[in-house]
Amino acid sequence: MLTWGLLISSFAMHTPRFYVPLPMASGEQLTLPSQAAHHAVRVLRLRVGDVVQVFDGSGKEYSGCIEFAEGSTCIIVLGESFLPAVESPIQIRLGQGLTQADKFDWVLQKAVELGVTCIDPIQMTRSIVRLDKERAQKKLSHWEGVVISAVEQSGRVKVPEVSPVAINVEHWLASLPDGPLRVRLAPEVKATFAQLTPPKSGVVLVVGPEGGFDPSEIQQLEAAQFVSVSLGPRVLRTETAALAAISSLQSCFGDFRLTTL
Repeated sequence: MLTWGLLISSFAMHTPRFYVPLPMASGEQLTLPSQAAHHAVRVLRLRVGDVVQVFDGSGKEYSGCIEFAEGSTCIIVLGESFLPAVESPIQIRLGQGLTQADKFDWVLQKAVELGVTCIDPIQMTRSIVRLDKERAQKKLSHWEGVVISAVEQSGRVKVPEVSPVAINVEHWLASLPDGPLRVRLAPEVKATFAQLTPPKSGVVLVVGPEGGFDPSEIQQLEAAQFVSVSLGPRVLRTETAALAAISSLQSCFGDFRLTTL
């Protein structure tokens, strides 16, 4: 059992991580991009000699030591590289109906922590939020930042893709690949995640917005071979439902079921 002292020490010893999509090699110097450098120097107050970790999104991570840190400049000397076994063995693509901004950011952040590999924002009939083309592009840039921060915090080494906003369910369905198991959350059914056929090539999970799916959207999803699954008798908010569903998939088919106490 962890004591409070050991628990606090483990948080204090957390090594800062930075996502830098640039070529890297052990022994070389790496200059952090301006935003990451500002965070390292101004926010985290890292100094020369501090140890960090850097990853490029390919699955490889490098240890590093800060050689220079001043103003908005931070230079790191890269040490050895390694391939952490932190990515889920199951590919989960989340189609999330657009929700209010804070809720959508929450789903993005937590879905990344839970191991999703792709997030598709979908404008649905009952979505409260409506985005025109310009606002959708600005939101996409913001969401990508949320995802990167979640990847850095959670220890992952691959950055999930955030797709451009699909204008409706039909548009989204046309973009899906063949092969993955397709799952729709449906509180009115009795089927559970444990009853699903183990997926051979990942899962596509779709979750409705605050108002749920419109009947026409349900028809489209069923025609596209989506299996309806319930999370139990209680009514869950959309952000709760998405995260509970991802956790259920990880428990049935992913790395949650491999965890031992």
